[in-house]
Amino acid sequence: MGCASCSTGKDGTPRGCKNNGTCGTDGCNKLTVFDWLGNMSLPADMTPFYGVEVRFKNGRKEFFDNRDQLSLAIGDVVATEASPGHDIGIVTLTGELVRVQIKRKKESMNLESYPKIYRKASQKDIDLWQSLRQKEDEVQKRSREIAMGLKLKMKISDVEFQGDGSKAIFYYTAEERVDFRQLIKEFARAFSTRIEMKQVGFRQEAARLGGIGSCGRELCCSTWLTDFRSVNTGAARYQQLSLNPQKLAGQCGKLKCCLNFELDAYMEALKVFPKMEVKLKTEKGIALCQKIDIFKGLMWYCYDKEFMNWHELPVAKVNEIIEANKKGQKVESLEAYAVEQAPKEQEIYNNVVGQDSLTRFDQPKRKKSRNKNRGAKNRRKNQNKNA
Repeated sequence: MGCASCSTGKDGTPRGCKNNGTCGTDGCNKLTVFDWLGNMSLPADMTPFYGVEVRFKNGRKEFFDNRDQLSLAIGDVVATEASPGHDIGIVTLTGELVRVQIKRKKESMNLESYPKIYRKASQKDIDLWQSLRQKEDEVQKRSREIAMGLKLKMKISDVEFQGDGSKAIFYYTAEERVDFRQLIKEFARAFSTRIEMKQVGFRQEAARLGGIGSCGRELCCSTWLTDFRSVNTGAARYQQLSLNPQKLAGQCGKLKCCLNFELDAYMEALKVFPKMEVKLKTEKGIALCQKIDIFKGLMWYCYDKEFMNWHELPVAKVNEIIEANKKGQKVESLEAYAVEQAPKEQEIYNNVVGQDSLTRFDQPKRKKSRNKNRGAKNRRKNQNKNA
């Protein structure tokens, strides 16, 4: 997703363009934040903020205190304080925007309460970190086999090793409460490390795993979306979408988060529309609403005994008829308010590429066959003469 100079390498480590957040693509990592203050200097009377945002595997981010005032830039691999030992992560944000992120997440502004950054990661730290990342798929497969052997109703979706290998975090999803005390003992015996279990929701699981949505782009939850608002079927109804679970559900199995993105615009547009249940009273009969078009501001009505003949009316005209009905008046007919549809012009086919005939490629073949027949006849005549 990033440019050629700042994209990640084969093992997931950043190549590092050292642009200090001024890269226009902003696609180096998941859930990145564009540092629009990266090239701006602070006022003379203002002390710099030494908080740092560090990203670990997938979208897990934490805040750290740069107590030693190390010179850090976005994309640097650092060793951070962990319990126990240390962890390896990638710097995603530095400076004043970290203060803004802490306020947005409503966390403590006291940097001393956060763990600190030890140092920039050495080559030995990076080699160990990469070797642990390569083991995670095999460990995940083995952990699933152990969980199935214990007949636990849970799904282990991801495994994350700490940067120094002293701890392994197992992320799982479950619909019911799971007693995994025996499971932890089996994991500790099989993997010889400290075990930590974390339960995540189905949306968080999809965000960690990532993927491509039905729109053809990366999942919003794994690229930029950080808060998960509840989504209900009412959002689909307001947007005139068919209530098909296969189309409305995302990879997490829940309703797609993007159903809420344009919901406010639809709600604002629907304020001028009357309810579809309201019937129009005319002298020709009662008219029922069959369909609406929110973008064009149109509604289609038909008489109660002529369901095949629809009349297209603007929303303003429909509101006029409803106001007249409230006063006890009946309009003449729907045809008097309907939109006149202009006849569609027939498209005339223009031969712009010279494709005159579908058999144009067969003509040279016919000429060759004729020449062969003529040559065969001449040979027979010569043979008869010589005889």
